[in-house]
Amino acid sequence: MAVFVLDKQKKPLMPCTEKRARLLLERGRAVVVRLAPFTLRLKDRLGGALQPLRLKLDPGSRVTGLALVRESETGDADTGAVERLEHGLWFGELAHRGQAIREALTLRRHYRRARRSRKTRYRAPRFLNRL
Repeated sequence: MAVFVLDKQKKPLMPCTEKRARLLLERGRAVVVRLAPFTLRLKDRLGGALQPLRLKLDPGSRVTGLALVRESETGDADTGAVERLEHGLWFGELAHRGQAIREALTLRRHYRRARRSRKTRYRAPRFLNRL
């Protein structure tokens, strides 16, 4: 997966590989800005060339998939056909809270039913236990 990179003024640059990120950190040319997603800030770079990127979404009922892809086009001069290539740089998942809320409500319902069905109805009353 790619590592996000910022320049000296915190402007985004093209993502780099994990190996290059390790080398930048070892040589003291970069500092960690954020852990999730892992982002570096270069100490000695201002601006840079950017390539076209696209964020793709895959919506689901429980999780939404995210993909950051770099697009490139290659053309065949003889046939005139254009071939589009997509190179995945970063992938992530966004978990929806709907399932967690549903599970919390189910657990609350179970606790309530357990309280109602507890065998305490004809129990002898407690006495002299409130001092």
